[in-house]
Amino acid sequence: MPKSGKQARNVTPRQEDRRSDERNDGGVVRGRILKSLGPGIVSGAADDDPSGIATYSIAGAQYGLAFLWTALITWPLMAAVQTMCARVGMVTGAGLMSAFRKKFPRWVLVIVAAALFIANTINIGSDLSAMADAAEMLTSVSSHIWVFAFAAAIILATVFLSYHAIGNALKWLALVLVAYVITAFIVHPKWGGVFVATFKPSFPAGRGAAATLVAILGTTISPYLFFWQTSHEVEYEKSLGRRRLTDRQGASHAEIVIRKVDVGIGTLASNVAMYFIILTTALTLHSHGMTHLATSREVASALRPLAGSLATLLYTVGILGTGALAIPTLAGSSAYAFAETFGWDQGINEKVNQAPRFYAVVAAAVIIGVTLDFTNVNPISALYWTAVINGLLAPFLLVGLLLVASDRRLMRGQASSLLGRGVVGITTVAMILAALGMFFL
Repeated sequence: MPKSGKQARNVTPRQEDRRSDERNDGGVVRGRILKSLGPGIVSGAADDDPSGIATYSIAGAQYGLAFLWTALITWPLMAAVQTMCARVGMVTGAGLMSAFRKKFPRWVLVIVAAALFIANTINIGSDLSAMADAAEMLTSVSSHIWVFAFAAAIILATVFLSYHAIGNALKWLALVLVAYVITAFIVHPKWGGVFVATFKPSFPAGRGAAATLVAILGTTISPYLFFWQTSHEVEYEKSLGRRRLTDRQGASHAEIVIRKVDVGIGTLASNVAMYFIILTTALTLHSHGMTHLATSREVASALRPLAGSLATLLYTVGILGTGALAIPTLAGSSAYAFAETFGWDQGINEKVNQAPRFYAVVAAAVIIGVTLDFTNVNPISALYWTAVINGLLAPFLLVGLLLVASDRRLMRGQASSLLGRGVVGITTVAMILAALGMFFL
């Protein structure tokens, strides 16, 4: 029976898009999949920021190939978490903290936003320091100058560039992860021993090893990515003209499949890079007894006599690229968390005068991060322990994410699948057990 004119007018553009998708699922998936890739790839690649590189380097240098297997098991865990975050953003039409507001009291959200800001700001400062050291190695220009240059460039780009410009830039920066794959092949691994370490898990004894596992989980399944992935979905939909909340709510089967592929590719790239970073440092630094690292400069310099100038160059360029990718993500996730907690106007596609407090948080996170470069904090240690803090914070956020994603009313009848919830539940338990092991072993 045809709809009346009034009924037709009540159909939002979002609802009409979903109906069209559901009529043409196969063609929609094939036709849109390349065009729609982005949010998942950016989130996955941003996971391998200088903090991640430092953590994986420490794991390889101190424990050799012992933690190589973690790259295999963290891929499905990370993919499940990021897919669930993406679904929350796509279905509710709002960010993760907006969903939390419907489940938890305001004071809990304020604590979460503050903790996220602190961890992210330390991470930004350490990332800037690592990038500046890398740039100094390439140019001989003082790292202090590079810290200001990178910070200014990131703030200006975030404030003045559109979502499309930033999104496309971040997506192409993800290609820098290839550098770590190439670096690993330069050192000519003996693949028989590598495969044994990969598929036959081992675990070194001691609290230090437990802390390393927490750090690996914390930097791979990072809290800031939960908020970024969800809000990135909202930004993506706004860029398609869906400015109203009602226009963004709900997602077609095709859209969900496309995002699963997107997230799967991004998280796979992240874990492949993680695998080869651990492999490279295990076969070079660990094999030659270089287990105590102080700065990213020392890691890169140590690779030169062991693996050659090309390996050092690739490692250094990787730090620059991943830092440029991750810092906007770190600052942006803090800004989204605060904006959604307090109901501020938000979005990297908004002008400064339209979302002043949102951009103030972005700028504050980067500026405070700059000041950390002038302290006596050991950059590698700061990056490493930030990963440990994230590993302790993440389980609490995962519990909240599970509660949101399982709520059929909040998720408008599109709650996460039983399999997805099961994998995220396993992830939560694994991170809790790793944290307990660090404290009680």
